[in-house]
Amino acid sequence: MEDARGNVGGGAYDAFREGTRLLETANPHAAAVALERARELEPEKGSIREALGRAYYRSGRFGDAEAEFAKAVDLDPVNDYAHFGLGLSLWRTGDRRGARGHLKLAAAMRPDEESYRRALAEVTEGDG
Repeated sequence: MEDARGNVGGGAYDAFREGTRLLETANPHAAAVALERARELEPEKGSIREALGRAYYRSGRFGDAEAEFAKAVDLDPVNDYAHFGLGLSLWRTGDRRGARGHLKLAAAMRPDEESYRRALAEVTEGDG
């Protein structure tokens, strides 16, 4: 079956579902391929950008993850996980100050989320 753009096998939603399924099975490289296809079809969907950021991060592509999480935050500024992912990605690429800001936001949005608080504590460790 073709979608409106002539893509076989469905559109952005199907590619997103496949990508998130692959993320759950710990296959981030394959997930990224599916999610890139979804992003191509729906570039302004924050959920797709966040999932692609996760796939890139888990693949060790921290700069690409940073870009996707940043776009997800632009599209949905109250997405706590996108702030968390952006903070982690910034930290991995050497921007501790930027990382701290986004991790603080994520922790403030979801104070019950232990992984957010733990990451914030690690990135601020040694600050004076």
